Amino acid sequence: MRIRIILADDHKIMREGLRALLEKQQDMEVVAEAKNGREAIEFAQDLKPDVVLMDVLMPDLNGIDATRQIINLLPGVKIIALSMHSDRRFVARILWEGAAGYILKDSAFRELVYAIRYVLKSHIYLSPEVTEIMAKDYVYNLKTEHKLDTNNLSPREREVVQLLAEGKSSKEIASCLFVSSKTIEVHRHNIMEKLNIHSVAGLTKFAIREGLTSLEK
Repeated sequence: MRIRIILADDHKIMREGLRALLEKQQDMEVVAEAKNGREAIEFAQDLKPDVVLMDVLMPDLNGIDATRQIINLLPGVKIIALSMHSDRRFVARILWEGAAGYILKDSAFRELVYAIRYVLKSHIYLSPEVTEIMAKDYVYNLKTEHKLDTNNLSPREREVVQLLAEGKSSKEIASCLFVSSKTIEVHRHNIMEKLNIHSVAGLTKFAIREGLTSLEK
């Protein structure tokens, strides 16, 4: 039986390149390509893949929050993060949300193929560079030592923070999340109160610092 894979990356060239390489493997097939986290969730629900290769930073909904939602909906799906970033805030958060692997985009393709097969055996795979970063037991002590700042926010509030940081208006966010503008204003007020941040500029800095979005996006 072939390994069914969804590619989630906002760069079309990256998706096409990975598809071409993966489909040369006799036991693998790419069943869908998503350009953001929301599409990845929708495709995962519809197609129930074995593996999702998830970019960490994507517009509209980042790979970290998309990972959390997919794992909640489909616990058996293995998610491997693909990223240019080796910063442990990205690594720790996406592993915390249930990802089974983290690979840097400059890794050799054979490493990715190995990782896909490895995580399907219920293992966790990290690129060697990432393993070194996480060597101080950061992930394993996370639950008992402290909570990440954004754990004070609900999943929906985290989505609103990202969309605000990306410059979307309350009306645009409401349309994206299928709620009223008034609901978004309530979320915005609650977020600012919880974080003690009272400007969009402040929320944007917070979102970047916590790995919800990036200046590069």
